[in-house]
Amino acid sequence: MRLRSAALASFLIWTASTTASAQEPLRLESLKRCGDLLERQRQEWCLTARGLGDATPQLQLGEKTIPAHSIQREGQSLRLRLDSADYHSGPLWLADGPRLSNAVWLTMGNSHVLAAGPNEVAKNMDGLTTYVDLVSVLIEESHDGRQEAERLAGKYGAKVVGSIAPLNVYQLRLPAKDLVHRDALVLRLGSETSVDAVVIEESGAEEAEQAPAQPDEPKKPAQDSDEWAANRFLDAVHYYQRRIPGQQSPIRPQPMRIGLIERDVDFDTADFADYLGPCSVPRTCVYARDADKPDNHGTTVAGILAARWNEGGNSGFLRGLDKASGGFEIIVERNSDAGITANIAASVNLVEDGVRVLNWSWGIHRVGAKDVKGDDVDSLLRSGIAMGGYEELLEEFFLWLRKEHPDVVVVNSAGNGSSFSGTDEYRLPSSFITEQLLVVGGHQRNERAGVAVDDPGYAVKRSSSNIDMRVDITAAACTHASTVNAGEDGAVHCGTSYATPMVTGLLAAMLSINPELQPEQLRMLLRRSAMTIGDNHDFERMDGEDLTAPILPSERNYQLNDKDVGRSARLDMQKALDLSVQSRSRVR
Repeated sequence: MRLRSAALASFLIWTASTTASAQEPLRLESLKRCGDLLERQRQEWCLTARGLGDATPQLQLGEKTIPAHSIQREGQSLRLRLDSADYHSGPLWLADGPRLSNAVWLTMGNSHVLAAGPNEVAKNMDGLTTYVDLVSVLIEESHDGRQEAERLAGKYGAKVVGSIAPLNVYQLRLPAKDLVHRDALVLRLGSETSVDAVVIEESGAEEAEQAPAQPDEPKKPAQDSDEWAANRFLDAVHYYQRRIPGQQSPIRPQPMRIGLIERDVDFDTADFADYLGPCSVPRTCVYARDADKPDNHGTTVAGILAARWNEGGNSGFLRGLDKASGGFEIIVERNSDAGITANIAASVNLVEDGVRVLNWSWGIHRVGAKDVKGDDVDSLLRSGIAMGGYEELLEEFFLWLRKEHPDVVVVNSAGNGSSFSGTDEYRLPSSFITEQLLVVGGHQRNERAGVAVDDPGYAVKRSSSNIDMRVDITAAACTHASTVNAGEDGAVHCGTSYATPMVTGLLAAMLSINPELQPEQLRMLLRRSAMTIGDNHDFERMDGEDLTAPILPSERNYQLNDKDVGRSARLDMQKALDLSVQSRSRVR
């Protein structure tokens, strides 16, 4: 009888473990502020998860467990009520027995905006989708933003529903049923002396800045290692691993926090399968909502920084530094689907949460923008009225950044419109001139064999990459998407979106070596260490199609007659790390 009972118990345990292993993975797919977005003390958060069991899972925010009485469940959705006095910004994840979800960054910051629903948008005269009743007003700094927004809302029959309070930006829901009524209200709001600008939203978070393959560009470039060799990727990893650790080294690498303005990451891929549950430095951590496709934009951008080595076919730069670094926290966040306004709201929250480097792999062109051949740019277009509002919003963000957080650097993609990055009538935000904005163009491997890495002909500019004097540096633009199965090569993705995180990761590594480096010093070290790109010419090109701003003699630190001075800049990751090590004694 005892043997039979023991056998039955073993069978039940085996059945339970088999059932648990066969359960759907636990994934946190959505997390956003809900309820009253303007409430500071008692915040409400709504999340949806995949793979929830019958019992409500345990929720962990940083080192604190959220009590059951603060959680309300409705099917696969959970609603949290948090007292801001009791919690700090941090990673939130779910635990259901042995199953752990991905961690998502929950900010206690108060910059949040609403996205329009499918019945709250319409097509404008340019054929672009635009919000009908949601606009944002930028209040003059001499006014109390919240108080003035409430006054304007009362005057025009609107309601204040969101805000980016540090920028004095408040989102209003207008009593508008169509674009004619909206535009009339926008004109009246814009004429108020307290209103600096009205922001009309025309963009969506799901849009990716990924250029289609061009006829004159290879659709299947060489492996990442060959593409990235143009920037000395592996040399940089080996240099950091060899130079930084050790008892004799005076360098104690500091932990760094990086923000990616992206939507989500697929944690079912081999590249990100081990980023589940709690994570703490000194290793690389990734906090993001779970995506349903392995080759989405956010997964590919994040993979350049954090893909685990020797598992999914990709190799994340910061992940390669794990055993030597002080750790990197990579926060993937976009606030809501409210386009550019949400991007800025997310950026403000991330900066206030301690991010030193922001990755903006996005940008927009004005309707009517021309490429270098004089043809119309046909992607990522916004109307003139929307661009005017975005320009004012971005200007206010960088003014705030310079005043309150002068040590933060933003890395922005130059764009893939074969156009110009430096003129505001063409593209935002890359046209802004500020020490805290670095603009990255894209290059690809030259098919010529037997060329040394430091030869200008080793890489060539991508014809789709935006160009001109505003571009600070170029990096490899092609990479492989993540895959579900280990050892597989994903589809090739190319664009300045993927050149940008190469620079972002390098800046984070440089700051981990010397946290005192300021944005203008980071730019100087990047360009001083850069290799060159492009063919030799006896005379300056008449078409003025410089891929980047020419390298100055002071940046190169060479003699005036050096052949490289004046040429476009190509990222040298290993040399930049070396200069950041050398800078420690100079800065101090």
